[in-house]
Amino acid sequence: MLTVACPDLPLDPHLQNLVRVNEESRLPHVDDLISRKQSGPEQSALDDTDVASVRERLVAGLMEAQRESLLPEAPSARPALDDLLVRLRLGSSLG
Repeated sequence: MLTVACPDLPLDPHLQNLVRVNEESRLPHVDDLISRKQSGPEQSALDDTDVASVRERLVAGLMEAQRESLLPEAPSARPALDDLLVRLRLGSSLG
């Protein structure tokens, strides 16, 4: 179920998707942007200060996620992937 700040205003499909995605990611500034889009004039734009603020928060979030990530810095399965592709192209079994 979607949680919308202004339930009596219809949402464009792209905003519905953004609301759904943000239910999982829970980024407070996205809720603010959605509310501004719903209550503001059509084709409204963010000023440079707003854009810079949103960008800084997104970059900070990405940097934090990268620091917490358990993924290796570089892919480590390239030889196995190459082998799989060669076998598939040659019609070999995967076993």
